[in-house]
Amino acid sequence: MSHLKIGWAGLGNMGTPMVTNLVKAGFKVKVYNRTAAKAKALQEKLGVDVARSPKHLVEDVDMVITMLTDDAALKEVYEGPEGILSVTLPPNMLAIDMSTVSPDTTRQLAALCEAEGIWYMDAPVSGSVKPAEEGQLVIMAGGRPEDFERARPIFNVLGKASYLLGDNGAGNYAKLAINTFLGITLQGLSEAVIFAKNNGVSPEQLLPLINDGPLASVVTRSKSQNIINHDFTPSFPLGLLAKDIRLAKAQGMDTPAVNTLSTTLQDALAKGLGASDMMAIYQFLEQEYTI
Repeated sequence: MSHLKIGWAGLGNMGTPMVTNLVKAGFKVKVYNRTAAKAKALQEKLGVDVARSPKHLVEDVDMVITMLTDDAALKEVYEGPEGILSVTLPPNMLAIDMSTVSPDTTRQLAALCEAEGIWYMDAPVSGSVKPAEEGQLVIMAGGRPEDFERARPIFNVLGKASYLLGDNGAGNYAKLAINTFLGITLQGLSEAVIFAKNNGVSPEQLLPLINDGPLASVVTRSKSQNIINHDFTPSFPLGLLAKDIRLAKAQGMDTPAVNTLSTTLQDALAKGLGASDMMAIYQFLEQEYTI
């Protein structure tokens, strides 16, 4: 299936390694990025074609994939003056969005695409930069079963598993649920480490106990060195986690843990930590609660 021609919009921390894996797997890829220098760099490295705008991105492709920061960026790529929907599209073309956005945005764009004779699928991913580089993402999709099958060769390159969860928006709901759990996990880990440190047990002592015990997870293991080294170089920025929690709350998530997490993240943003790694939630709480 590597004869498929893919248009790809979005070359951030996730999009770039994902495109790299598709090219290595033999797919022909054309890219668009708002910061043109990133697209040019990838062209020089991989030989991908570069589109001048989203409307040029969809010329002579079988499907278009977006991996963008937020709802506003996604809507601009589709509905802007030079957007995907500003031109006549090939019949039955498949549009896949792998960003983390609102289910409402997905359903709106799906309806607009269907009116133009093309099909839309939400397919956000679980996993950060390293799994993206290794093709080990988990993909959660919402859309038609036949479109999921059309996308399967792509998903098999990008991820270790992919799931069709329901109609448009289902993938978004699953992703928001997962990122809510992720944020609550980070806050719980941070509070546990701070409590222990305040009582004479250092992070260097406590974290191996957590990671060797029944509460260990990929998250606790991968974020332990961030805490120990006070290194909050972004893999997944705290600001994006805060955005995802806002989206979850807008969809009706109104429970005690998520409300506490939301307050913590908003306070951390006010302290200027939005561009730091999401584990900077520890940095914020440490400043507030260290004795």
